[in-house]
Amino acid sequence: MNPDYSKKATNQQIRERFDKDTERFSNLETGQQTTIDAPLTMELCTTAARYATPHAAELLDIGCGAGNYTLKMLSRIADLNCTLNDLSMPMLQKAKERVSPRTKGSVTIIQDDMRNLQFPNDHFDIILAAATLHHLRDDEDWELMFIKIYNMLKPGGSFWISDLITHNTEPITRLFEDQYGDYLQTLGGAEYRKKVLDYVNYEDTPRSINFQLALLAKVGFSKIDILHKSSCFAAFGAIK
Repeated sequence: MNPDYSKKATNQQIRERFDKDTERFSNLETGQQTTIDAPLTMELCTTAARYATPHAAELLDIGCGAGNYTLKMLSRIADLNCTLNDLSMPMLQKAKERVSPRTKGSVTIIQDDMRNLQFPNDHFDIILAAATLHHLRDDEDWELMFIKIYNMLKPGGSFWISDLITHNTEPITRLFEDQYGDYLQTLGGAEYRKKVLDYVNYEDTPRSINFQLALLAKVGFSKIDILHKSSCFAAFGAIK
């Protein structure tokens, strides 16, 4: 039985917060400050995509924010056709403004819940999902999204995730939550720590690496790898 998510933030509430925070998510060098090892995981995911799919032409960036991952991907493989998806139109507009001068390919923006994405099967070479899947709620949503991603990828295409995660046992979850809280406190003190942990608790429903790796295998991926894990964050992916 799934937990009760009725008190979690709605898509509209999440969108409204991100609408107001575009500039903070527009720093290509640092990535997202509240994400441990954000610059490293961005490097790893985009480089892994280049190694896995060197002749890629079509990119989908799910929950693209202000476009950091797509920009980094374009530094690995030039002139991709870029499809950018996010809930926030200000984020999408900023992403398109930043991405368009960096590619000779097309740049398409889609403001919608990721679960509503509709593309033909075997359409994309690379799909990126950075700090976005943790907004999915029940297990059915997660499976629906992973099936959709698998189907949208071309054979040989690759899917790379960088995200907040949880853990399979309560003591280990508590261990890494405490570590994350200590990290946040180094960034902005106790008040900042509380602010970030409060909105994580309100907005996010992450799953463990084990859950997501098993789900990747369940929907059809057979080539699955972990790139990095640090505290409550991990980068991993799969090739179709």
